Amino acid sequence: MVNRISNGLAIFDPDHTELLRELDAAFAGWAAEAGADQISVPPVYPVEDLEKFDVYDNFPHLALVAGALADPERDRPEGHRLPPDRLAGAHLGLPTAACFGAYLYFENRRIPPSTLVTLVNRCFRNEEYFDGLRRLLGFQMREVVALGDSEHVSEVLAGFTGRIAAFLDALDLEYGSAAATDPFFDREGGRAVLQRLQEVKREFIVDDLAIASVNTHRNFFGERCGITAGDGGNAFTGCVAFGLERWVSVLLTRYGSAEKAAGAVRSASPGPG
Repeated sequence: MVNRISNGLAIFDPDHTELLRELDAAFAGWAAEAGADQISVPPVYPVEDLEKFDVYDNFPHLALVAGALADPERDRPEGHRLPPDRLAGAHLGLPTAACFGAYLYFENRRIPPSTLVTLVNRCFRNEEYFDGLRRLLGFQMREVVALGDSEHVSEVLAGFTGRIAAFLDALDLEYGSAAATDPFFDREGGRAVLQRLQEVKREFIVDDLAIASVNTHRNFFGERCGITAGDGGNAFTGCVAFGLERWVSVLLTRYGSAEKAAGAVRSASPGPG
């Protein structure tokens, strides 16, 4: 059996599905060892929820939305598309990142200063072009999200930075690590200026492809979602993100088959760091 990849969407055969699941199990295992609780989130959110994160202001070109048919008894596709007048209104937004669900989960709550959760979700980005498993319209992302005080966030991100590097070494993957612009913030806004002064995003790159990132958000999401911690101030947050299909892509290049790559993943995941 073979994979099916069309229009930025991939269907995996059993062997590649097993590889993807091995990767996710490894990353979820690291999160569990660090004390993270696992949460489950929906694949779509009301547009009003994603608006809180400036999704449609800063990166509208990546956004995808969905809605019901205006008249289910009448409306049908034309030329394999549904004209806008056939929709009741695109009130649902498809998330570009998995971690949004964590901030919405804790919305308007006061949390312990050392809160840690993990989640996996489908994410969607309307990229300029698609390129096999390297760049997809729909993909899966495992994230580990730290919330609370700044010291907690920094410690979690530092720990996972080391774990990612050790994992890549164990997999015998040549990689680079580089600072990058955080996708949550406008490249021309005040937060972008801060990023040029203080690193808030670091990517791990294999074969010119970013497969993991470590992100510091300061109190952006705490402020937008009314999340408080400790003394009652806005919570700081940070996340570690793994694009699962991208990991599959680089491992297939390195090992030649999904079966060999899955075996390498099983034996390479480092112990507690």
